[in-house]
Amino acid sequence: MPAFSLDPSQTAWCAELRDLAAERLRPLADKGEPGHVNRPLVAELGRLGLLERLFTSGAFDLCLMRESLAHACTEAETALALQGLGAHPVHAHGTRAQRERWLPRVAEGSAVAAFALSEPGAGSDAAALELRAEGDAAGEGEGESPAAEPDGPARWRLTGEKCWISNAPEADFYTVFARTTPDAGARGVTAFLVPADRPGLTGTGLDMLSPHPIGSLSFDAVPVTADDVLGEPDRGFRVAMGTLNLFRPSVGAFAVGMAQAALDATLAHTAERDAFGGKLRDLQTVAHQVAEMALRTEAARLMVYAAATAYDEKAPDVPGRAAMAKLLATETAQYVVDSAVQLHGARALRHGHLLEHLYREVRAPRIYEGASEVQRGIIAKELYATMEAGQ
Repeated sequence: MPAFSLDPSQTAWCAELRDLAAERLRPLADKGEPGHVNRPLVAELGRLGLLERLFTSGAFDLCLMRESLAHACTEAETALALQGLGAHPVHAHGTRAQRERWLPRVAEGSAVAAFALSEPGAGSDAAALELRAEGDAAGEGEGESPAAEPDGPARWRLTGEKCWISNAPEADFYTVFARTTPDAGARGVTAFLVPADRPGLTGTGLDMLSPHPIGSLSFDAVPVTADDVLGEPDRGFRVAMGTLNLFRPSVGAFAVGMAQAALDATLAHTAERDAFGGKLRDLQTVAHQVAEMALRTEAARLMVYAAATAYDEKAPDVPGRAAMAKLLATETAQYVVDSAVQLHGARALRHGHLLEHLYREVRAPRIYEGASEVQRGIIAKELYATMEAGQ
């Protein structure tokens, strides 16, 4: 599939998604409480079949979903994305028992997932994480609540903290990355599926700029067994990076959806607003600004589509393309939304205005799933690796 075009069925599906977001998801989002999981919204995403598509579609369709939903309802887009981010490691690396227990509930919207990688001292430098998975061959913890204990004797105890975790502390289960081999960098990390009711696991919500739930998690000797491992012991960093390579282009799609919403609002405003004896659109400086917003938005969209296509085709340059797509799209969305606010003037700063909402939403994607500076590092690393491989 060419990365620069959509076929008629894809175009129609995107239009349908935008309508669903505006008519069925937006009212539920408006009833939600900022900073908390909106379970009715998640359940509606399940009823519409959109959460199921997280496990049956490729990266390109994921990007189309995120871009289309973001145009009309960023809360619905984010709820869908967080379900995918938290559950993708289970889908891609989980055992049959893990998948059968959790994925149907995620798909129907009755279980909320979360991806727990970042820590207070290991955000962008994910290989430096310090949450410890300490051996517990003796099977400590007997006599704890049987409903919350793992099925077998604990092999490890998780001790430490996670921070900036979306959907925490209200998720039903967490994909948790912990250090099983000390001083081994990225090679000593294991991914675990940890239900939220495990003894010793607690959390606190954080009051953040973004309206979706973000919190910290505390692990006080939380028991996990070999049945909780996702993938292989000490190979969890590969699980994390594989998940991020899929979701980074789709973060770009989220950003493109916000940029397009800001651009559409600006076109309508500048065409109607009287100023200096005419309409705002008649001022060359305004017209040129709008043209620049459209140019950058379309360039970002094409890069996102190209990265998603590369992922679906299992191209060798996925990490670099994914980083480029996330970097360009999130930086572009920041520029476009900021420009839209400027052209709207003070009205855009009022609480409840579309652009006031987008202005709060657009900042975080430049940080999460790897800050812009991290993306530049990945791009440079891939470029030099490619050069050296060709020598």
